[in-house]
This record gives sequence, structure tokens and C-alpha cells, in this order.
Amino acid sequence: MSLLRIMTEQTAGARTQNQSDDQAPAAVSDQETLHESARDDVPAGDAITHGTALYAATNLESWETDKPHHFARDVGIDGTCFRRLDPEYYAWLRHKMDAAKKAMGSGRLSSQAFETLRCRFNVIHAWAMDCFGEEPLLSAVRALNPRTYSPPALGTYGQDTRHLSERTVPDKPPSSVPQYLFPKDGDWRFTQRVPPSAVAKVDAIRDQALSLGWSEARLYQNRGRFRFPCGQDYGLVCFVDEKERIGEVTRQNIEIIGPPPRENRLRFHNPDVDQPWLKKTKNEN
Repeated sequence: MSLLRIMTEQTAGARTQNQSDDQAPAAVSDQETLHESARDDVPAGDAITHGTALYAATNLESWETDKPHHFARDVGIDGTCFRRLDPEYYAWLRHKMDAAKKAMGSGRLSSQAFETLRCRFNVIHAWAMDCFGEEPLLSAVRALNPRTYSPPALGTYGQDTRHLSERTVPDKPPSSVPQYLFPKDGDWRFTQRVPPSAVAKVDAIRDQALSLGWSEARLYQNRGRFRFPCGQDYGLVCFVDEKERIGEVTRQNIEIIGPPPRENRLRFHNPDVDQPWLKKTKNEN
């Protein structure tokens, strides 16, 4: 089984041995292929036209443009730095997905946060396969040294403000709008910014979710002991982006649906209730 398949499978609750992010990934054998990636989030036949480019951030958010000549290799938008995807950058992002998998296994990353990253990486993987092909990507994975690769970072990018409208991002709230805090009291080290639209979407399903056993903290909390998205302190409101919508609400999870045409789907799980992948041992009641 290839490393990429392991990384992209929906295996919430799986546990693996922790490993440093700086450690080089295992070599990919000639028999392993990149086609083993989970592709259920990407519609079949979604061809990528020539002359386009995909820009991706280290948090795996991405956007596509048909005017790549208007942008530098690294572009900063609203405090996030995006890099034009090439085989080497793809290989580095794949290595970070492996690190995220191990972080989830050791409890440093929640399963819903990993699911968010997995869905984002599937989009990047599909684009890279269509644009570059399998062999160049495999070669880049084998050649990558994550210790020497310099990822995109703020302060090192070029920016063309004439075309930033091509990238759809949530607007920063006006300074007159008070910062959203839940809970308002308590000694919390980190706070994740939440747009009003996310709060409104969660408000719309609040009563239904509470009746199914969800707590207000699991829906609304945006303060945590660790930086977002690590840990399990952060609620649903932190994971709903501007153009995403909430789908099915169940006792075990709440569905988050991405924007069209792909409409990627991920599930925000409720850690306070039993989950299908958690099996009780004989000693448990």
C-alpha cells in the first residue's frame, strides 16, 4: 500500500507512531503509484485546461487561475502565502500530509482537522496528476529533501493587487465589529478568527444539533489551548468557510459542503459520542 493512499484514506481514530516533521519520508518504490490516492471528493472527468496554474498554501487551501503570467511564484493574500504548484512543491505538501497523519495518530491533531486537510490535499493531488502526470510527481517525491526545501512564507512573496479578486477569500471584519469569542471567559492561549457568516450558518442548525446531543462548545467554541486546528477545543464554527455550507446533521457528525462545482464534503465529528470506528473492548461496559 502506498504512502499516499495511507495519507488520504478516511481513517479517523487510527493511531500511528509519532515522527518528527523534519524526517525525510520513506522512499516510494517503482511498484507504487500515485493513482492510489482517494479521489472520491473530486468529480471524474474534471479536466484541467492548458495555461492555468494552481496556487496552494501550506494549510492546503488552493485556488486556480487562467492568468498565471499575472502572478509571481509566491502570492500573499489576506495574511496567507500561496505558491504556484510544481512537482517539487507537491512533494513537500505530500510530506506535510504524512506529518499531519502522524500528528492525528499521536493526538496532537483532531480527526476533523485532519479530514479538512485530507479533502484539500485531494483537490491538489487531482490537479497535479492532470497537469504534470504521475512520473514527474513520483520523481519529485523521491528527490525531495524536506530539510532543505524552503516553503512559501509571508515576507518572501510577490503580489499583484490588480488580480486579487480572482481569489475568493472571506473579507476581514470591520474594526467596529467586536471580535467573536466563545467562551468569553477563561484563560485560553489561542483564539481563531470566525467570520459572521460562519456563526450564522451554525445558528441555523443549532436547535437540531443540540437536540441530537451536541454541546454549544462543540458548535461555537473558537478558543483553545493549542493553535488552531490542533487539539479538540475548536468547534464547528471554526471549520465553516465563507463559501461552504452545512449539510446533514447527525448525532455523530455534521457535514460541511464546499463550493461548486466540486462541492467537496467533509464531516465534523462529535468526540463526545460513540463513533462507528471506535470499538469497545471486552472490559468496557
